[in-house]
Amino acid sequence: ALNCPHCQVFSHITAVSVPQYAELVAARPSHVGVVYRCDSCNAPIFLRFAVKMYAANRVELANNFVELERAREKFNFTYLPEASEKLFREGLGCYSAGHFNAFASMCRRTAQAVIRDLGENGRMRIFNQLAEAREMAEIDAETFATVKKVLFGTDGDAWPSMPEIAAFEAGVLLELVKDMLYEAYVRKGRLQQAMMVRRFFAEESLPKITSIGRVAGAD
Repeated sequence: ALNCPHCQVFSHITAVSVPQYAELVAARPSHVGVVYRCDSCNAPIFLRFAVKMYAANRVELANNFVELERAREKFNFTYLPEASEKLFREGLGCYSAGHFNAFASMCRRTAQAVIRDLGENGRMRIFNQLAEAREMAEIDAETFATVKKVLFGTDGDAWPSMPEIAAFEAGVLLELVKDMLYEAYVRKGRLQQAMMVRRFFAEESLPKITSIGRVAGAD
C-alpha cells in the first residue's frame, strides 16, 4: 500500500503488468519495472525494483522500490509572499521527485526569505516556532539537529554547511517548514480574513437593526 499519486489516497495496489521470466533471464537487467493498479481509483502506478538475484527458476527482487510517480504534496499558498511561495513551490517539486537534498536547499532558501520578510526578530521567531514544533512532535535530537542545520545554516559556514538528508529527514523537514509557513503567514491571513468578514456582516446588519427599531418605535 502507498499514497496514490493520482487520487492521493493511501491505498492497496495490485500488480497488473509483470515482466516475463524468460525475458528477464535473457536480458538480465539490474532493475525491473512493474505496473500496478490503484485499488482506489484504478489508475496505473509504476514502481522500479532492483534485482537481488537471478536463480535457476526465479528472479528475486529487492523489497525496496522507487516510485516513478510520487503523490504531490499540497499546501495553501494563498497568504504567502511571492518570494516564499515560489521557493517553497519549487521545493515541493523536488520532494515529490525524490530529490531530497535539492529539497533541503530550497527549504533553506525559503527560510531565509521568510526571515528577511519578518524583519529584525524574524530569525529568533522562526527558531522559537521550530523548537516548539519539535517538542510537540517529539522529534529526536539527531534529526532535529540536521533540520536546524538545514534551515539556519548559511553559505558562510564551514563546509559542508548543508547536511545530506534521506527520506525520513526530508519528511520531518517538510512538515516543519509547512508549520513554519502556516504560523508565519497562513494563520495570520485566515484570521484577518475572518475579521473582515465579521466586520462586513456587522456593518451590513447595523442599518437593518436601526431601521427595524425605528419602525417599532413608530408603531
